[in-house]
Amino acid sequence: MSFGVLENVRKVFANQELGRGAREPLVAIEEASFAFEEGELVSLLGPSGCGKTTLLRIIAGLIPKTAGSVRIRGAEVSEPHPDFGFVFQTPNLMPWRNVLANVLFPMEILRRRDAAAVRRAHDLLGMVGLDGFARARPHQLSGGMQQRVALCRALVHEPALLLMDEPFGALDELTRMEMNDLLLDIRARTGATVVFVTHSISEAVYLADHVLVLSRRPARIAERIRVDLPYPRSAQTRYVPKFTALEHRASRALGVIREAADAAA
Repeated sequence: MSFGVLENVRKVFANQELGRGAREPLVAIEEASFAFEEGELVSLLGPSGCGKTTLLRIIAGLIPKTAGSVRIRGAEVSEPHPDFGFVFQTPNLMPWRNVLANVLFPMEILRRRDAAAVRRAHDLLGMVGLDGFARARPHQLSGGMQQRVALCRALVHEPALLLMDEPFGALDELTRMEMNDLLLDIRARTGATVVFVTHSISEAVYLADHVLVLSRRPARIAERIRVDLPYPRSAQTRYVPKFTALEHRASRALGVIREAADAAA
């Protein structure tokens, strides 16, 4: 049995969910079906507004699906699960708490803040290069450092599934590439299963075992691409011919580039 299975997932936002001025329901996801295995990293790749975040939030149990099935470890997902971790587009750190207290917040919610939790928080901060910043406040950190804290917070309770919604999109290119490598390093150390939303073709290919290309709204799975690049990956990986070929395949699925015959038509 696969770790995660989505079957015929569909999402239609009713008028009242869309707010004032909406005249008719909005079909955000036409149909999405795929499966992924434990320990895999799956990238959801698609243009802005295509429904990637909606699909991720359905997997997380944060919003209801209109139809279909989402199962993680065989159990249907219909509400937020304490065994999931979520990293949003912005860090959303609590400014009145220091770094360590922000990381430990999920353990407080779960009533599991103890000495072992504090040790794990410190271990995670060390893993992401922030072991000297445990008592710093969020405003004292750069954007990349804040996102590292958010990643530690999502991992502190050792979730079965880590869901990431374009977490590096607001970072400069160099920091973004460093965060990509950090995520792969953490995944290698923890064995985390990850579903990662991005609109960057290069990022999707670099990180993933599989890239799921979503069409424009209403979203469908346009193509599933297996990324057969060896781990560990490094900056040099981005320049090998196979990486370029995978980028081109994803670009074609997105409609960014077309075959020569189509372009000439």
